[in-house]
Amino acid sequence: MRKVLAAAALAGSIAVTGLAVAPAAQAASSGGWGTFYAANHKAYTHGSTYRSHGKVYTHWYGKEATPKFGYVWFRYYANGSWHQFSRKWDGGHDETWSGRGIKKIYTWTCWGGSSTYCGDRHRIF
Repeated sequence: MRKVLAAAALAGSIAVTGLAVAPAAQAASSGGWGTFYAANHKAYTHGSTYRSHGKVYTHWYGKEATPKFGYVWFRYYANGSWHQFSRKWDGGHDETWSGRGIKKIYTWTCWGGSSTYCGDRHRIF
């Protein structure tokens, strides 16, 4: 009987200190974002950003229906410095990227060129 009570007390103290976490609490936090348009509304992006297993993931979707290209930009702060990159697409596209140590992410959408008809910047993480 003492072993059962000791085991129950130990399990209770572990759960209270956070060492044992319920599966629902371990699930990745997620946040959807968008729809973010280029300045002329000829391209847009939307997506979600979430943290899982120590990494931050961003899954985005882009859409444009013209002879030119859409561009999505990401600017993020990780490991003490800022980083920035863009992705070009034609028609419809989706992609996922990830990184460790990310604290902030901003995004914006452009159309026709990597820095033309750019829409507003939005913080997504």
